[in-house]
Amino acid sequence: MKTKLFLLGLLVSAMTVAGQTTTTADNKPETWYFKLGGSYFMQTAATEFPIVSGALPNTDVYAANGTTLISRETNHGSFGEGFRTGLNVGYRFSPRLGVEMGFNYFTSKSKTMVETVNRLVAPGPIFATGTAEGKITAFDLAPAVVLFLGETKGFEPYTKVGVIVPVVGDLTIETKRTYTTPAGAVNAYAKDVVLPNPTVGFMAALGTSYKVGKNISLFAEIEYRNFTVHGKSKETKEYTENGVDKLNVPTSFRPDASYSASHVDYVEQLNSGSNHYLFNPNTTTANISTDTTRPNDAMNDISSYVGISGLGFTFGLKYSL
Repeated sequence: MKTKLFLLGLLVSAMTVAGQTTTTADNKPETWYFKLGGSYFMQTAATEFPIVSGALPNTDVYAANGTTLISRETNHGSFGEGFRTGLNVGYRFSPRLGVEMGFNYFTSKSKTMVETVNRLVAPGPIFATGTAEGKITAFDLAPAVVLFLGETKGFEPYTKVGVIVPVVGDLTIETKRTYTTPAGAVNAYAKDVVLPNPTVGFMAALGTSYKVGKNISLFAEIEYRNFTVHGKSKETKEYTENGVDKLNVPTSFRPDASYSASHVDYVEQLNSGSNHYLFNPNTTTANISTDTTRPNDAMNDISSYVGISGLGFTFGLKYSL
């Protein structure tokens, strides 16, 4: 809410200033323009991360015995923090009104979703320490309506409002664990890729261009965007132990190497027809890693949401025809 009020204040201030200046853009004809820029976004509206492969989004630290929990901290964040490159194609219907279509590629900053320190996972004893970190990459389209506020002394402020439509992208979760055993340490690595359901987000920006040549301008924008995505499916793309591929091989630390262990289809509700250990009537124990009665089908799980909201700063070049 504070961010929205801040942007609204900037918009009102810019419109007030524009109304008090003498414009030189009122006689501009209809024209096309192109903008190429780079952005850095800071996260806003941090929320609790979703469950990762059955693990709660916590940082848990255990005592030397591996069973006494010393501390627990919930992991929060937004995948809206990161870098973006974009190309915008715009058309001015009049000196004051135009439209833009943005083509953007976004890479978020990696976020720690789950962390465990010294948890006893099996007799022996075997202790596990590790982290699961997520990172989003996406290509999106961003159609917007642009209101130009008038040009003076080479500066032309403007505002724009539009939507964000992700076209392709995924959430990649890399999990690194070290299992400490009496025989030595085993380093396990898993790479899971979550594909999203279609979604639409909101964006609003306030910016200005500054003419440095007949057709060339510099531009700068402050942009707020907000949308959430929820998972459609997940696949384990890689699993290794001490650098050796074990994706399709049962091991002591990953006993189930079936298709079900590596693939998840997300659903809104789990029930007796779901391929899930809690709801499958033929399951005899509550062990998600080994007890699925349809090992050749994807596991079912509840669809989770992640936020991609952020406040960004964009700088670049503008070329007008």
